Amino acid sequence: MKVNINSVHFKTDKKLDLFITDKLNKLATVHTDLIGGDVMLKLANTDNPDNKIIEIRLLIKGNDLFAKKQSKSFEEATDNAIDALKKQLNKYKEKLKN
Repeated sequence: MKVNINSVHFKTDKKLDLFITDKLNKLATVHTDLIGGDVMLKLANTDNPDNKIIEIRLLIKGNDLFAKKQSKSFEEATDNAIDALKKQLNKYKEKLKN
């Protein structure tokens, strides 16, 4: 699965890129309809410690799924977004079966 990772106004390190790519590739092994993923990383301009934002758009046959999460770290935000995408994928698969 092809994963595009973009960050706004900062550079990501290889460790974070690998973490995100591994998480998305694990989804691809469970759900074979995935074509690719677009990931956008942002830092919110707030004093709140929950200023890391991740947006993930999964490209699947027929539709796209989207999740946006905000947290204290990009890793935690990624985990939360992946969980949301898993739920969406399960609903999508149920819809296809019916």
